[in-house]
Amino acid sequence: MADGSTREIHPRNVELDYAKVPRHWMGGSVVGTHIANGVNLLFPAGERFFVRSVHAYLDRVTDPSLRAQVKGFFGQEGRHAKEHERFFKVLEAQGYDVARFLEIYEKVAYGFIEKVASQELRLATTAACEHFTALLAENALTARFLDDVAPAAMRDLLLWHASEEIEHRAVAFDVLQVVNPSYSLRVSGLALATACLSGFWIAGTLHLLAQEDVKWRALLDDWKKVKEVRAGRTTRSVFVDGIRAYLRRDFHPLDNDLDRLAADYLASASLA
Repeated sequence: MADGSTREIHPRNVELDYAKVPRHWMGGSVVGTHIANGVNLLFPAGERFFVRSVHAYLDRVTDPSLRAQVKGFFGQEGRHAKEHERFFKVLEAQGYDVARFLEIYEKVAYGFIEKVASQELRLATTAACEHFTALLAENALTARFLDDVAPAAMRDLLLWHASEEIEHRAVAFDVLQVVNPSYSLRVSGLALATACLSGFWIAGTLHLLAQEDVKWRALLDDWKKVKEVRAGRTTRSVFVDGIRAYLRRDFHPLDNDLDRLAADYLASASLA
């Protein structure tokens, strides 16, 4: 297992100006924009779930270093949730109905699934989701495809978020190891995380696309724009490779040294 005993996690206050973000901000692609917007819709409620799942076991975290990291994790996730909710207001001002999707998503994910899942499974699901978000963050910071296709506010929102996801990527996993290091529990959390993240992401994307005054055939043509602006690994390959890695019995989120990647971006954005 990698040693995260010396890691420090600090929340950062970021408040961006989304006034000039166009309706189709991802390089003019309708599909590309709503793939990104679709996952944005999941973040606030999802990150509050992550905090609840870890907080439920705060009394079991006795190591001072890990406990400090948990507090930093709470602060970062809380700030992410608030900033993404600020962007929701922009989507609504652009004419998108996001409230209907959020109501259904939150009712199913947190009004039902969270309530029927055990506390340990919730924590295991959080650890797996944090693994996926760190992998997506790595791809965004490595390929830097947002630099050429996204307005400054969206680029800064997503890359700031990505960098902090990398910083706290091991926290939920390390708490899970304290609570219950069972491999079967870890895999169960991975299965639930994969189903929920992919399912709700697709649902959110389709909900937004359905509100466009564009024929579905035109949207298929628009998909070509996504391929033109996309760089780095595909989302599918990120998920597939991430699942394979997570299934290793000796896996730990700090196996890959991503800290410099996050630190370099935060320094360049004067957020170090």
